[in-house]
Amino acid sequence: MRPGCGTHQGGGGKGAAIQGAETTGLEAPPCVSSGLVARSGVAWIAVAIVLLAGCARPRPAILPPVPARIGYEETGLASWYGNPFHGRRTASGEVYDMGEMTAAHRTLPFNTWLIVENLDNRRTVEVRVNDRGPFAGSRILDLSYGAARLLGATGPGVIPIRLRVIGGSTSGPASRDRAFAVQVGAFSAQEKALALQRELAGTGAEASVRQAEVGGRTIYRVRVGRFASSGEATATARRLARSGYAVIVVTE
Repeated sequence: MRPGCGTHQGGGGKGAAIQGAETTGLEAPPCVSSGLVARSGVAWIAVAIVLLAGCARPRPAILPPVPARIGYEETGLASWYGNPFHGRRTASGEVYDMGEMTAAHRTLPFNTWLIVENLDNRRTVEVRVNDRGPFAGSRILDLSYGAARLLGATGPGVIPIRLRVIGGSTSGPASRDRAFAVQVGAFSAQEKALALQRELAGTGAEASVRQAEVGGRTIYRVRVGRFASSGEATATARRLARSGYAVIVVTE
């Protein structure tokens, strides 16, 4: 991998049109081929080591968020991403600003605040999770360009880090009222969200369109169901994924 090559990936299949408003991707420099090896416990999301030529983008993994309790830590590798994804929608529906202190994580809930330490130079930075990824090997975090620059990661491209949860709206014990849904798309245009809702109705899925204000802009999220457990949600997600939709399990 050349220095500065981000490795963030997401979206795919019908999701290229549907999830384009929800996902970000690879940094402008050429990226390395990579694959996602699904664990046996979640074999239904397996893509069985997909080798990517150039900057192909696989469908994102369908994983429910894990609790973001203050003090939770992970140690591993982090990469970063910038152009050409500046200005595009992230998996949370926000517009990606490569200069902001944000990051992508596979499972931590959106709006979780982390302190990230570069284990090579001991620099630290605080970031907020607003995207999903990375989906390359064993990497645990994708940093925004702004965060990567402060950590000294833009040169090497991949650095060893330790992350620790320091806050977030979903931090602390899981709520008994927490519900799960399957998000199939998010759009800035309401008519596109309604069109997807009608398409999903044709498959027997009861979808709803939910308006949200993100970063001062209105977005329309298309979600299926409201489930009491992640298991119920992931079963529905599996069925939709088999039909070619790029989906993600979210909490509500």
